[in-house]
Amino acid sequence: MGRHSLPDHHGAGAADPRPRARRRTVAVATALVLVVAGGTAAAVQTGLISFGASCKDDPVRVTVAASPDLSPALTAAAERAREQNVTSDGRCIAVTVSAQESYKVTDALQTGRKPDAQVWVPDSSLWLDRVAADGTAPEVTSVGNVATTPVAMAMVPAAAKSLGWPDKAYSWLELAGAAMRGDSLKLGAADPARSATGLLALTQLSTAAAKVKDGATQAAAMMKTLSQRVSDTDAQVVDTLPRDSSGTEQGNPKRNQALILTEQAAFAHNATADSARRLDLFYPKDGSPALDYPYALVDEPELSTDESRAALRFLTYVQQPAQQQLLTKAGFRTDDSTVPTALVRQAGGRDPQPYTEPTVEPASESAVRDALGTWTITVQSARITTVVDASGSMAEPVSGGRSRMDVTKASLLQALATFTPEDEIGLWEFSTKLDGDKDYRVLVPTERLGDTKGNGTQRDVLSSAFSNLQPVPNGATGLYDTTLAAYKEATSTYAKGKFNALVILTDGVNQDPGSISRTQLITDLRRLTNPEKPVPLIVIAVGSDASKEEAQQIAEATGGSGHQVDDPSQIHTVILQAIVAAGATEAPR
Repeated sequence: MGRHSLPDHHGAGAADPRPRARRRTVAVATALVLVVAGGTAAAVQTGLISFGASCKDDPVRVTVAASPDLSPALTAAAERAREQNVTSDGRCIAVTVSAQESYKVTDALQTGRKPDAQVWVPDSSLWLDRVAADGTAPEVTSVGNVATTPVAMAMVPAAAKSLGWPDKAYSWLELAGAAMRGDSLKLGAADPARSATGLLALTQLSTAAAKVKDGATQAAAMMKTLSQRVSDTDAQVVDTLPRDSSGTEQGNPKRNQALILTEQAAFAHNATADSARRLDLFYPKDGSPALDYPYALVDEPELSTDESRAALRFLTYVQQPAQQQLLTKAGFRTDDSTVPTALVRQAGGRDPQPYTEPTVEPASESAVRDALGTWTITVQSARITTVVDASGSMAEPVSGGRSRMDVTKASLLQALATFTPEDEIGLWEFSTKLDGDKDYRVLVPTERLGDTKGNGTQRDVLSSAFSNLQPVPNGATGLYDTTLAAYKEATSTYAKGKFNALVILTDGVNQDPGSISRTQLITDLRRLTNPEKPVPLIVIAVGSDASKEEAQQIAEATGGSGHQVDDPSQIHTVILQAIVAAGATEAPR
């Protein structure tokens, strides 16, 4: 099962522009190898041959879980396919489209639950990347793309005019800065943790900020301000616009005069809005990221041959000109080489706004991850204690003549740079018997990074402490007692309204014969865990001597996660990944 040839015409549409090593893309070459011979091939080649009403007696049924903004157009295409007796291998296809938020489908897949659908069309490949990165989720296989729409900034007419629209163009940083300056103009967006539109814009802002002096601080300040005005979904953010042009509505502190929005969402809003509520659209001059609506098979190896081929047949049908018009009428772009002027004008775009410029290249997975990680800790503020293994094995060389500890320190300093002055960060080290009978030592108590400490700040103290970490000669690994003590401290000092977590870095298994057992540790951790005051434990096993299985068992007792890295330089990335995952689950709302 799962090794299925492609129906005739497949490949006529756009290919996935973002191939991923862990997200297989069905290729036309594979189709040629696997194509069914004889009568089946001939039936497929007919494509739209009508076999009369009788073919509807036994159709191939396919359910498509689609992003809500795309769902109406796909539903219209599915109804048209039924009316035209579109077939796959001589059997009619009966496609049902179900509108489902992309983040909800992602959450379900990551917990091992499959949607009741053979096909998933989220609004962005970002969701496929997130599912693929999980490693244990059902496989999603991208086989093409349905449509695109660029992300831009929409404003009510008065606000747009005040910024010189349409004649003046701005960069992302300039637009965000202008929209957050003063109280007369308020910027809203969908939550980047739940919206690809919000996340793509956030990544674009973060990337742009990294290129300017003090950009990280500027980006963090913008995120903090924006976090006060986020909505869960793209549809909900549109509802935050003023309802009319009255002073009462315009002055309502809950209303936003500017929104981070897709061209298609602005198009849909303007289609029913009166002149006072229509939106004008700014296209940033440094480029717009785009939603790309990948068409993906869900758990493709488990699909029957008929289901897989019928799903692919529907994609080729949607990519035909007549169905492309359905998408264009709904405000989506279907051809990168041509931008319909009527679509842009309906969405609120005008010359000389750079709406014909190509969308920016998709951000790298690391850029997206870093932006979301920074958002998570910036929005909530964090209280995190980092506990670092200082056993003798941390002196072993790993790359370029540097020791495992040296690379770990550099990665920790990189992670520290992503936290804001409001975050509370602390540092412990552990080996065996570092402080009398204790296997651990508190180097820097967990306190606010912006607090004054002597002639500097808590951040300065931590930077120095990270830099001064050294392996203990002949020191062993007192993992269990240290983990329990640190978790007791973390739970007893829980900071309400912040993202609380404990990070343990170890390059080996427990080597203290006098310590508690792993079973007892897990029992005690479960007892200390309080769902009302969550403190996920993030355990990172560094190197081949450490056990990922053990890290996972210990961490999962608290609702946290265990990870393994072969190269200590990956620690920064893994910490951000773990924070994003835990923050999305535990974030106060």
